[in-house]
Amino acid sequence: MDSTAQTPQTPPAPTIPLDVTDQQNAALLDDTLKLLNGGVPDQNDKHGLAEIDRWIEVLRASERTGLAKILQELNTLRNQLGEADTEPHAIAETLAILGAETNKVADESNNHFTASLNHLGKVLIKLGSSLSR
Repeated sequence: MDSTAQTPQTPPAPTIPLDVTDQQNAALLDDTLKLLNGGVPDQNDKHGLAEIDRWIEVLRASERTGLAKILQELNTLRNQLGEADTEPHAIAETLAILGAETNKVADESNNHFTASLNHLGKVLIKLGSSLSR
């Protein structure tokens, strides 16, 4: 094969936008709050990582502006939890940022998710605070 020949490219697979209903958003919020209200999930419990993945997909599909920082911090948290040597204070800082950003979104929101989002923001900040001790 000629080394100057172009490498064949596989056409990108078309992405199908994720359509998330209000009922699915409410279920995701409820699931996450149930998980976090039990305290800091054990790092070996993969349920927390699955919740993060769900949030990443839902937020990526959202047409709402102002979610980039939350997506960035969720990806950071996902990476931190995947590494065995992540310091608890680093996770605590990420959770605090996620909580603050969630509260911002809740404050800017004027729908029936405001109370749940505010609660989630407070829980994330509280978890971050408990890790930083």
